Amino acid sequence: MPTIRFERAVHESPFHGGARHALVRILITGIAVFLAISIVPGLDADNLMAGIAAVLVLTFLNVILRPILFLLTLPLIVFTLGLFLVVLNALLLEFTAFLVKGFTVSGFWPAVGGALIISLVTTVLNSWIVDRRTLTEIPDEPRRPPKIINPD
Repeated sequence: MPTIRFERAVHESPFHGGARHALVRILITGIAVFLAISIVPGLDADNLMAGIAAVLVLTFLNVILRPILFLLTLPLIVFTLGLFLVVLNALLLEFTAFLVKGFTVSGFWPAVGGALIISLVTTVLNSWIVDRRTLTEIPDEPRRPPKIINPD
């Protein structure tokens, strides 16, 4: 019977995986942001281009700035049992609204609601789109009998 081994690839950089991985990440973030805009009352995009710009800026901030902020606020994240991650995501969403003209967040609580929706949707979509290359099959090789050195 073949043995199946699961292993998780360690990503050396945020850009590991090439252009396909980056496009999938942008698409997933785009779906999550536009769903959050349609659900949360305080998030608004004036037009489609403002929404696309918000998706690109938020993806860039999540790749570059979020790991740095995560390390800086790690004691607070541990102390609050991870709840500060929602605040961190809300602050990144508000910073995106500050950088992108036409994308507005009307306050802290809409940013928290949007951050929750975006986090949940990206988590679900990322779990559905699993890299199938990590599932490898090891052929079942016949074992040699042990070599007896001193039979006496």
